Amino acid sequence: MDVVQLVADFGFPVVMVIGLGYFVYFVWQTITNVIDPAVQDMKATIIRLTDQLRLLDQDMIRLQEKVNTVIELRDANTAPKEDEKREDGSGQEI
Repeated sequence: MDVVQLVADFGFPVVMVIGLGYFVYFVWQTITNVIDPAVQDMKATIIRLTDQLRLLDQDMIRLQEKVNTVIELRDANTAPKEDEKREDGSGQEI
């Protein structure tokens, strides 16, 4: 059957409603079979990435604590040397 023959037999509105019905069915099937599984895969990927981001954040916090500790120890070790310089009065090490 030809589209022109269908329009002649049933009328333009009826043929267009059937065509739009098929379009809606096609879009529905595409969403159900293609897009929904892809979205589920993306959700799993986002959850994994969020977990990795949390782990990195915890690692950054630990690293920052270690750096702060090293800086405090360095400052504690350099403070007595500065006191020795001040006692000499010359500003140079003894």
